Amino acid sequence: MDQIGVAAKENETDSVWKPKSPWGAPNSVVNPCSLADVMSEQLAIQLNEEFSTYPSCPEVPESLITGDNIETSSDLMLAQMLQMEFDREFDTQLRREEKKFNGDSKVSISFENYRMVHPYEDSDSSEDEVDWQDTRHDPYGPDKPSTNPRKGFAGKGKNITTKHDEVVCGRKNTARMENFAPEVQVGDGIGMDLKLSNHVFNALKQHCYSEQRRSARLHEKKEHSTAEQAVDPKTRLLMFKMVNAGILENINGCISTGKESVVFHASGGSMDDKPVPAECALKVYKTTLNEFRNRDKYIKDDYRFKDRFSKLNPRKIIRMWAEKEMHNLTRMQKVGIPCPEVVILKKHILVMSFIGENQVPAPKLKDVKLNSEDMKGAYFQVLHMMQQLYQECNLVHSDLSEYNMLWHDGKVWIIDVSQSVEPTHPHGLEFLFRDCRNVALFFQKAGVTEAMNVYDLFNAVSGLQIKADSEAEFVAQIEALEKMNEDHVQKHGRKAPYFSDDGGPPILNDD
Repeated sequence: MDQIGVAAKENETDSVWKPKSPWGAPNSVVNPCSLADVMSEQLAIQLNEEFSTYPSCPEVPESLITGDNIETSSDLMLAQMLQMEFDREFDTQLRREEKKFNGDSKVSISFENYRMVHPYEDSDSSEDEVDWQDTRHDPYGPDKPSTNPRKGFAGKGKNITTKHDEVVCGRKNTARMENFAPEVQVGDGIGMDLKLSNHVFNALKQHCYSEQRRSARLHEKKEHSTAEQAVDPKTRLLMFKMVNAGILENINGCISTGKESVVFHASGGSMDDKPVPAECALKVYKTTLNEFRNRDKYIKDDYRFKDRFSKLNPRKIIRMWAEKEMHNLTRMQKVGIPCPEVVILKKHILVMSFIGENQVPAPKLKDVKLNSEDMKGAYFQVLHMMQQLYQECNLVHSDLSEYNMLWHDGKVWIIDVSQSVEPTHPHGLEFLFRDCRNVALFFQKAGVTEAMNVYDLFNAVSGLQIKADSEAEFVAQIEALEKMNEDHVQKHGRKAPYFSDDGGPPILNDD
């Protein structure tokens, strides 16, 4: 008894249970285990049940499914386990979103393409979840009629189905939409078992082709044409080359935009053969042809460019406009007419001296506020420049107005002479008459009492003595003189005297 009592006392203090009887079962030793081992065993059992139908799933390791040799100490294994659980939760939420989106509509939208894992049967799914609807692989859906590709039909008698069947043809048209261009959004028509008729499919196909061609045209226009305040890549490359060559220090920005060109301000650099002004203006002719198609009359009948005009394509004609303005400005500089000084010409970019100070362009004559004396002096200066331009430079501005004259350093400067022509041009006198009308009306409205009317101003500039009682009669005589001169030039050449048969002004040569 004493021994039994001692054993009982020892059992009270021992952490391991021991039977009171020495003849009982042997003591069971409980080996301690980690929490990771318990979790891995439970997870292995759960995965073995869920993925029993997918023993060769490529995304889940075989050991993770069977539960054999699972090493939970690996971060990669734990990450895969967590990602799989996240995908399941995502699919569950996606099912709820699909049911909420479809509601009670007869036409439902399937979100199957957005699922993260393979389809599986979840016995624990709640009642508010819906089954995935995929009409392409729906075992309970109606059988889709198919045709024999060799025979072109299927079935017999009344149940025959040909390749022209409305349902078969509609499904084929829907499947062919996947061949459209990537930028054309065709939606999930195949998943909805959509049937397109031939008329609708052909319309969609034609629209797809039209969008592709339109996109190509827009890309071509963007790459090869200038915008309002931007330049195309080729023009930008020409500007960078002039900066790298040291002709310009830098290009500061756009200062003016027009129908045919964009003007930028630049800081001048240096050249070996001539000095470069401290401030320069870059006139970039737009490479779009919309504006030049209506202005080709200024160059195609100009005897200096007539032979070359017929041999050039429309895009190269734009370079000829820049070249023409360079030659006209050079003539004006020789006789002392205030105008921009030509620095260099690079294709359709003309670099000139800047009329203004500190990157601020000189104001146009229509915007400047002058007193009566300055306005009177400006009128006589413009009259003298028009006479010089016609008689010494052998040019007609053809677009002279208060918009193309600047006021700088107390005098008038003439700009924009790309459309200027010689008086021997078939419409040279008409252009001169239009310039005289613009100048006369502007200074008369400005209050210059000494300003002549359009007829007297035309005779004073041209040296002709045309008299008429009305503008229509005056213009008729101008057209008669132009016709006479054109016949004379065609007979004797462009160096022939101008209106020599009528006792007109002296000979005008291009010397």
